Amino acid sequence: MSGFSISWLDLRESADHAARDKTLTHAALRFLDKPHGALLVDLGAGTGSTLRALSALAPVQRAYIVWRLVDHDGALLDEALRRHGNECVIEDHQNDLRHVAELPLGGATLVSASALFDLASRDFVDTLLARLHKQGTGLYAALNYDGRTEWTPAHPLDDAVLQAFNKDQRTGKGLGEGAALGPDATGYLQRQCTALDYAVHIEDSPWVLGPDDAALVRELIAGIARAVAVGYDLDAEALLHWKTFRLANAATGTCVVGHQDLLAVPV
Repeated sequence: MSGFSISWLDLRESADHAARDKTLTHAALRFLDKPHGALLVDLGAGTGSTLRALSALAPVQRAYIVWRLVDHDGALLDEALRRHGNECVIEDHQNDLRHVAELPLGGATLVSASALFDLASRDFVDTLLARLHKQGTGLYAALNYDGRTEWTPAHPLDDAVLQAFNKDQRTGKGLGEGAALGPDATGYLQRQCTALDYAVHIEDSPWVLGPDDAALVRELIAGIARAVAVGYDLDAEALLHWKTFRLANAATGTCVVGHQDLLAVPV
């Protein structure tokens, strides 16, 4: 369930690719290295960023992988096919990710999802993992927000804004019944996968943003300010000052946004 524009996905892609932990990415590729080929199902696939990230590390292997891209947005899937339809075996499936029982997971060697599980509820995760466990499918969950954001230069409101934003990230996002996991996503995935006898590996995958990422940083600042503007007891004038200060330093300061990657494979 990407719910994002092509321009936003393109804007964040270089930061996403740089952030992905390469050890886990290579481990996921090794898991996909099967004698008779493999099927990777990418949930919330968007324009195919995960395909590009994995293919860049193993360009030859992609010929032996069937890439089943699943998203609710047909325009994003069309863009993925436009970019990669002549170089990979791609199946595109337009599905509402909220209906886990209807997702086309049959035959999957590995299910991947990027920047998705922090939007998901416990109900969504439990239902999805039950399906994956039943058919012996692995899970590669990348770029899950972990609640950490660090800015330079500092501003007195940074901590209050972060606390409010993390509260907002734990509100319902529509992907499953109940509150979203938000910063708790990787920990919850780890506990549930371990209980199902998966071998679980976790690595940090932070965005490390500097002056070259100013356009992305400006969008991030605006998004955070919108998320915390109502309902979190932040003074409107103080929040405006924080936003103005952050935007003024977007092209010269730094921002580190914590994420974690998880790979869980059947034992």
